[in-house]
Amino acid sequence: MSKFLIVGLGNIGDEYRNTRHNIGFRMLDAFAEASNIAFEDKRYGFVGKGRVKNAELVLLKPSTFMNLSGNAVRYWMNEEKIPLENLLVLVDDLNLPFGSIRIRKQGSNGGHNGLGHIQQILCTENYARVRFGIGNDYARGTQINFVLGQWSDEEEKIMPERLEIIKQIIPSFCLQGIDKTMNLFNGK
Repeated sequence: MSKFLIVGLGNIGDEYRNTRHNIGFRMLDAFAEASNIAFEDKRYGFVGKGRVKNAELVLLKPSTFMNLSGNAVRYWMNEEKIPLENLLVLVDDLNLPFGSIRIRKQGSNGGHNGLGHIQQILCTENYARVRFGIGNDYARGTQINFVLGQWSDEEEKIMPERLEIIKQIIPSFCLQGIDKTMNLFNGK
């Protein structure tokens, strides 16, 4: 049986709960809720375990804060003996229009500190990620406020439909692999 680590990036704490930067947590929460997987407070993060057919899933929301996410990822990969090709990271992306979903099997961190730290700790860019577009509708010099800001009412209306796609991407990655998942879901 194959084992997978699915990581949603975000920051812990109520003040970050519905921020754009926490869409990784929100994507993972949506999948966990639909799959009846509960999270427990464990070392380096909140961890939930479940199964999709013959795939064993370890869901992780790091408690290390975004910029140190690599520590949690490395710990749980080692703890659960999960190979790099079975790692999927869910993350926000400023460079994509709101609600766009882009799946990649490798690549640069695109200026994202959470991805940057994972790459630094794992010494590779070769791991799968799902990027969720948060848009970039902010004035120069206000990027931090935008990223750590709450979703607009319009964005919240569209969010359930976008999260439905995420709920399909995770099992597809585990059961069909990254290439087939990219073909099925990129551009939707």
